[in-house]
Amino acid sequence: MMTWSIFPAIALTTGGLWAASVAAMYVSIRKPRAEVLAHLLFWTGMLVLTLFIMSLWSSLERPPMRTLGETRLWYAFFIPLIGYLTWRRWELRWVMSYSMLMAFVFLGINVMNPEIHDRALMPALQSPWFVPHVIVYMFAYALLGVSAIVAVKALWDDHRGLLKPGTLHLADNMVYIGFAFLTLGLVFGAIWGKEAWGHYWNWDPKEVWALLTWVVYLAYMHIRAHRPGLVKPAMWTLALAFVVLLICWFGVNYLPSAQGSVHTYS
Repeated sequence: MMTWSIFPAIALTTGGLWAASVAAMYVSIRKPRAEVLAHLLFWTGMLVLTLFIMSLWSSLERPPMRTLGETRLWYAFFIPLIGYLTWRRWELRWVMSYSMLMAFVFLGINVMNPEIHDRALMPALQSPWFVPHVIVYMFAYALLGVSAIVAVKALWDDHRGLLKPGTLHLADNMVYIGFAFLTLGLVFGAIWGKEAWGHYWNWDPKEVWALLTWVVYLAYMHIRAHRPGLVKPAMWTLALAFVVLLICWFGVNYLPSAQGSVHTYS
């Protein structure tokens, strides 16, 4: 039975496999046969992390989605997958590299501060909406995290006069899909809130920041749809949106007004 006590070994194994996968991916530019090795190493790393999450779920006897460390674990699971799919779809190795780097960062944070103390689910969290609500949000956060680095690259390329339409197309795709999952997260949360507390919306600080995050990404899509020539404002909006997202995910937890919220990780 796997627990947080063996997570450093899991993180080291998974991170090592993914690092080797990225190396093989770049070697495949000159030696195409190395691409098979890159795929094998990547999926082996995913398998190791998947088995750990499944075993942790079993040992905790609850979904590992309650603590901040547990949500970081899911983020470290999803963002490499998005990077890998981006590489397969658009052959953008730099996105794969960035996704792996972000996964290493989140795995590393969990090694140093895993929040290993068990937190039983309060009655309000013992709902069938708990798992889909968290899963769709973490997947959305991973997609939108990739869109943020694409926005930074677009701004840099635009500054140098090297911006390609494909970069903007990638940013749009990431946001459209991420926004869809973000919307699902809001809807699932509202249904869950109605079942647990009798109200779809309570103006909880976390709910307010979740709505604000949704609005900022909506503003980005509005700019891209109605003012496609305004590249810099759109990309700055996209970069700012990820800052708002991080505040919603991490920052709200430190607000005095949120200390009694069930949405925080305290």
